[in-house]
Amino acid sequence: MSKSKSHKSESKHVLRETVETLGLSLLLAFGIRTFVAEARYIPSGSMLPTLEINDRLIIEKLGYDFGSPSHGDIVVFNPPESLNQKDAFIKRVIGLPGDKVEVKNGQVYINDEPQQESYIAAKPDYQYGPVTVPPDEYLVLGDNRNESFDSHYWGFVRKDHLIGRAVFRFWPPNRLGELD
Repeated sequence: MSKSKSHKSESKHVLRETVETLGLSLLLAFGIRTFVAEARYIPSGSMLPTLEINDRLIIEKLGYDFGSPSHGDIVVFNPPESLNQKDAFIKRVIGLPGDKVEVKNGQVYINDEPQQESYIAAKPDYQYGPVTVPPDEYLVLGDNRNESFDSHYWGFVRKDHLIGRAVFRFWPPNRLGELD
């Protein structure tokens, strides 16, 4: 075999390996982002003080395929169709299916029990409910209760609208860590 044929064959082999590696990497990246986890940023102050504008988060997407949200989970979801919004929202789960939720006198009550909410910016200055959360739906509120466009304005979030649970903040570095 001549030197030039050997060199061409080797070049084709390297090119093929490069294309295969890039293709597999793209396929894996797409699969992970679509089904397992994805990065999101915070565009508004509705979750202050827990999440600040421009925080970057990892959203875990598999958990709700096998289970359901819990009280206090921070969830990313597609808003109800009636809002004509394309961008996903991020809020905290307050009411689970079957829960009776009420906001009165600056306090959230779930099933007539006052909730201890150390994570909120300020006590809510509105009255809401009582409402009972329907099956397969959730009541979500922003931690910045008085400045959040959330369930107390537009209603419940269907389970099939949930994208995932916010689990980890990776930016900014001085606030790096798991989310409670």
